[in-house]
Amino acid sequence: VIVVTDGSRILGLGDLGANGMGIPIGKLSLYCAAGGIAPHRVMPVVLDVGTDNEALLKDKFYLGVQKPRLQGSSYYHLVDEFLQAVRHRWPDVLIQFEDFSSDKAQKILNKYRDDFLCFNDDIQGTGATTLAGVLGGLRAKGEQPASLGDQRILIAGAGSAGIGVAQVLMQAMMEHGRSEEEARECFFVADQNGLLGTERLGELSDEQATFARDADGGLSLSEIVNKYKPTMILGMTAVGGLFTERLIRDMAKHCERPIIFPLSNPTTKAECTAEQAFEWTDGRCIFASGSPFDPVEMDDGRTFRPTQCNNMFVFPGIGLGATLCGARTVSDRMLYVAAEALANYVTEEELAEGKVFPNLSRIRDVSKKVAIAVIEEAVRTGQASRLTEKDLADLDGFVTKKMYDPIYVPLVEKREISI
Repeated sequence: VIVVTDGSRILGLGDLGANGMGIPIGKLSLYCAAGGIAPHRVMPVVLDVGTDNEALLKDKFYLGVQKPRLQGSSYYHLVDEFLQAVRHRWPDVLIQFEDFSSDKAQKILNKYRDDFLCFNDDIQGTGATTLAGVLGGLRAKGEQPASLGDQRILIAGAGSAGIGVAQVLMQAMMEHGRSEEEARECFFVADQNGLLGTERLGELSDEQATFARDADGGLSLSEIVNKYKPTMILGMTAVGGLFTERLIRDMAKHCERPIIFPLSNPTTKAECTAEQAFEWTDGRCIFASGSPFDPVEMDDGRTFRPTQCNNMFVFPGIGLGATLCGARTVSDRMLYVAAEALANYVTEEELAEGKVFPNLSRIRDVSKKVAIAVIEEAVRTGQASRLTEKDLADLDGFVTKKMYDPIYVPLVEKREISI
C-alpha cells in the first residue's frame, strides 16, 4: 500500500509542501495498526513539486524544493510518471491519494480510477465514512437506509471533500431505487458564494455542476435552512464557527432530530462544537465531527458521547480487502458496501449514547468486516483474482489469518532444559 500526497492541502492547514509527509506516515500507521497491513508492505510518498506557501519559500530550514509549485501539463506528467513507475515495480500495489488540492484531486482520480487500483481518501474515503455515519443516524431515528432518498441534505463546502460526500450519498440513494434526478434533488451544496446555481456553470467543475440547482443560486446557509428545511447539514469548509446558533436553532425548528456533522479539522476549524450542537438543539440532534470532542452533559442530566467521523473507520478495511483479493480497481459499490458494513457494526447501545460510529477499541474488527464486504463485492463482480475456493468458504477466517498483529515476535526460543 502506498499513500501519496503532494502536500498542497494538508487537513485544514493548506499548502505545507514537503512538510506534509506526516500525513502519509500517519495514514499508513493506521493501515498497520487498524487494518492489519504489515509495516514492511507500506510506503509513504510526498511528490515534492514545490510550494506556494510564502513562509516556506523564505524559510532557510525548509527541506523541500523552494520553488513555486509545478502547474499544468508538467505537474500531471510528473504524477503520471510516478504512477507508471510504481505499477512497474509493484504491479499489485494499492495507491491512496491523500490531501491533494481540490483543483487537482478529482482530475487525478478520474484519470486513473478505472486503470489502477487506487482511490482518493478525501473524496471517496470521506464520502464512505460520512455515508456510514448518516446511515447510523437514520437508524438512531428509527428509519431504514432506503429513507436516505427522503432526506434534504445541506452540504457546506463545495471542494473535493464536499462534492465527494455528495457523490457517495447520491450513489447510495440510487442503490435504493431512486433515479439520478430524484437523488440529485435532495442536495443543496453551498460554497463561499452561496448555493451552487446553474447560472455559475461556467466557473464550476463537472462534478460541482451536477449539484447546481436551477433556482435560488446564491442563497446563504441561513436562507437555505429556512426555505428548504434540510434534515441534515454537513460541514466541509474549514471555517471554524460557521454553524451559528441561529442557523442550528432554525434547523432544529424544522426537524425533530437534525443530523449535524461539522467535519472539518483540526478542532479550531470545526464548523461548530459538540456542546454547541447539543445545546442549541436541546439534545435532539444526531452528531458526529471530523475532530474529537469530549462528552457533553446536559442540564437535565443526560450525557452524550459524540463520535468522530474519521476515515480510519473505512480506508484500512478497503485497502485490506482490495489487496487480499487481488482487485483491479476500487469501485463505487465497494465504497457503498464498506459504508454499510461500518454502519451495521454500530450497536443499539452506542446509538442510544449519541454515537453513530463504533468504539475505537474495536477498530480491527471493524476493518475486518469492511474488508470482507469489499471482498464479497469483488467476488460478485469477478475482480477477486487471488482467492481460492478454500478462501471463499471461510472469508472471516481467511482475512483474520492474513491480518498483521502489531506485536513483537520473540527472537530467542524459550525452552526448559533438564539435566
